[in-house]
Amino acid sequence: MTMRAVRGAVQLERDDRIHLRDSVKTLFQQMLDANGLVHDDLVSVIFTATPDLHSDFPAVAVRELGLADVPLMCAQELDIQGALPRVVRILAHADTERSKPEIRHVYLGGAVALRQDLAAAGGGAG
Repeated sequence: MTMRAVRGAVQLERDDRIHLRDSVKTLFQQMLDANGLVHDDLVSVIFTATPDLHSDFPAVAVRELGLADVPLMCAQELDIQGALPRVVRILAHADTERSKPEIRHVYLGGAVALRQDLAAAGGGAG
């Protein structure tokens, strides 16, 4: 097996704890499903949130899915003028047999605009 990185992002409609958790859970599960990954395949997960999100840590949502033994880390995204607001990004490292071109990255809602190249190529969802 080889370690691969799987990317994902979701734009939230509002900064609300329940909405954030539900959106992150949906995104994370779609990332796993799109790549045939299960809990034991995961090595680590990094989350970033834009500076306008204050309601909760994105990692809390994934912990609620039962990932107690996977290292998770949250960070704040750069505050760039004109950047898409209310976005949570995920970078998951996982062991898989898939090649790099076979990895499917998932972008939901308005976050599709972040990587239209991947969404157009079948690498995005949403």
